[in-house]
Amino acid sequence: MERYYQPEIETAPREKIRALQDELLVKQVRHVWDHVPYYRKLMEEKGVTPDDIRSVDDLRKLPFISKHDLREAYPYGMLAVPLKDCVRIHSTSGTTGKRVIAFYTQHDIDLWDDCCARAITAAGGTDEDVCQVSYGFGLFTGGAGLNGGSHKVGCLTVPISSGNTERQIMFLMDLKATILCCTPSYAAYLGESMKEMGLTPDQIPLKAGIFGAEAWSEEMRQSIQETLGIKAYDIYGLTETSGPGVAFECSAQNGMHINEDHFIAEIIDPDTGEVLPDGQEGELVFTALDKEAFPLLRYRTRDVCVLSHEPCPCGRTHVKMCKPRGRTDDMLIIRGVNVFPSQIETVLLNLGYPANYQIIVDRVNNTDTLDVQVEMTPEMFTDSLAEITARQKQLVDGLRSMLGLTAKVTLVAPKTITRSEGKAVRVIDKRKI
Repeated sequence: MERYYQPEIETAPREKIRALQDELLVKQVRHVWDHVPYYRKLMEEKGVTPDDIRSVDDLRKLPFISKHDLREAYPYGMLAVPLKDCVRIHSTSGTTGKRVIAFYTQHDIDLWDDCCARAITAAGGTDEDVCQVSYGFGLFTGGAGLNGGSHKVGCLTVPISSGNTERQIMFLMDLKATILCCTPSYAAYLGESMKEMGLTPDQIPLKAGIFGAEAWSEEMRQSIQETLGIKAYDIYGLTETSGPGVAFECSAQNGMHINEDHFIAEIIDPDTGEVLPDGQEGELVFTALDKEAFPLLRYRTRDVCVLSHEPCPCGRTHVKMCKPRGRTDDMLIIRGVNVFPSQIETVLLNLGYPANYQIIVDRVNNTDTLDVQVEMTPEMFTDSLAEITARQKQLVDGLRSMLGLTAKVTLVAPKTITRSEGKAVRVIDKRKI
């Protein structure tokens, strides 16, 4: 039987959701206009005032904001409440330029925890469960979000953070953890490590995993599920809109329900900004309806996906977003071809390779080069040059079929590629573009 954390809103009729969004949007636009001079200036430049916004239908009249705006306004330029009302900050993990800082009132944190509690409940979590939170804590939102959500559900929460894999496995086994929260690449590594220890899926107490913070393919999901003996659920969020829990997967595992009582989602053409209809692929844009401290309107996420209002067998009525299919700003253009790392991962996993690889892009004599370094499993590892050559050819052919271009494939020994306890570093682009 499907479980809900807040059934009244999670299964509300569409008309009720829409009426709530209309009401909250009008209030939020006024709040931003009155308290965020940076955004008010953008509205004035577009000739829009709060009086022009009467419902969700008027949302497209508002200007977009992007990560560039948030860096321009650093540190306090987007803050919409007195600093004394804020109780916490979180920050993006960017390594270049100024980081984006998001501010939270206690009310913001309470709503965020509720969103994460919905995700944990959708994964089958109850107050009988032990939830091991292996996302990073600190400025990263992953640990804090799932930790708060776990408390709301009433789980015994193990706030272990990332790293120290030996301790992770010890606590997981000794405390009989039933729900694991971490990045998918770290879940795959934990599964790989437990398999090497001789543990079989039926010996691992876990029943579910909630994985996010990086792109992962359906093939990677199946691999994690088989290794750990669990059901693996996707979760989506970004620091700018609070953190994980903006959207989450239900038992159907075919898209993530967006918490529409807190966020409005749009899909736009990334080049023109035009709003696209349901079912069309484009860039995901979010408006936060009830955030107090850091209320972003029409924030361009750069994630590429599709929205669907098709009825869901789980009974939830909130719109679903597909797993992001890439990003408009980290999509690789190689010799004129659009390439997403998830496409490469799909080929590798379909051919039985572990989800541990690196994509190295360079430019030699004015021509782009694509080198995919792929780690072998211990069973694959061999001194036979003929066998390695045959395996590399198989991968080259598979990638050519998927991408429409030829890549160089280098097979490397097991454990050669550095494991990640946070977001996996999949792409190294050496081109000077």
